Amino acid sequence: MLKFYFHPGPNPMKVALFLAETGLPFELVPVDTLKGEQHTAEFKAINPNAKTPAIDDNGVRVFDSNAILLYLADKSGQLLGKTEDRGELLSWLMFIATGLGPFSGQSVHFRHHAPEKIAYATNRYLREAQRHYEVIDAHLADRQYIVGDDYTIADVSAWGWIDKATVVLGEEGLAPYPNLQRWFNHVSERPAIEIARNFGKEIAFKGEFDEEAKRAFFPQNFPKA
Repeated sequence: MLKFYFHPGPNPMKVALFLAETGLPFELVPVDTLKGEQHTAEFKAINPNAKTPAIDDNGVRVFDSNAILLYLADKSGQLLGKTEDRGELLSWLMFIATGLGPFSGQSVHFRHHAPEKIAYATNRYLREAQRHYEVIDAHLADRQYIVGDDYTIADVSAWGWIDKATVVLGEEGLAPYPNLQRWFNHVSERPAIEIARNFGKEIAFKGEFDEEAKRAFFPQNFPKA
C-alpha cells in the first residue's frame, strides 16, 4: 500500500488534499518534524532531503510535494486536466515549486522565526511572496481554475501555501488579491478540503516551537554535534 509520510505543514497538506480528492488508499506515516524525526536514517532513506512530504509506493520513493502530486496524478489519471494543457500545468507546478512555496517559506521564517530582525531580509522575502501572489491573482482574473477549465493538481499545489496567506503576508492575507480570494473561497468549498484538514488529527504531534524544535527544523543554523 502507498505510504504517505506526513506532518501537517503547507507542503504535506497538498498531498493530503490530493488523496482526499481522489480516494486513493494509503497508510499515513507520521513524521514529527518538531522532534527531528525527519533526520533519522530510516526517513532519509525515503527522502534524503529530510523533509516532509514523501511517499513510498510499494518500493518506489517519491519526495517533494509537487513531484508527488505529478507522480500520483500520472499514475491514477486524476486531476491532470486536458492533454493540450499539459505544458501550462507543468509551468504552474514549477512556478509554485520554485517561487510561491520557497519565497512564502522564507517570508514566514524571517517574519516569525529569525532570532534577530533583519529588515532587508524581511522586506525582500515578503515582497517576493507578494509578487508571486500578484502573478497568480492576475492570471485568475478571467478564469475559475489555474489551468484550463478544470480543477487540477495546479490548484491543489497552490492551495497548500495560499491557505497560509495570513502567516505569509500578515493580517490582510488575501484582501489585496480579489481574484485569488475568489479562487480560494471556491476551492475551499470542496468537501475534500475538510477531509484533508483532518488528516493526522488523532496524532499528538509536538506543538511547541522550542529550542528542540528550532534545532530540528533549522539544523543549518546550529553547530554540528
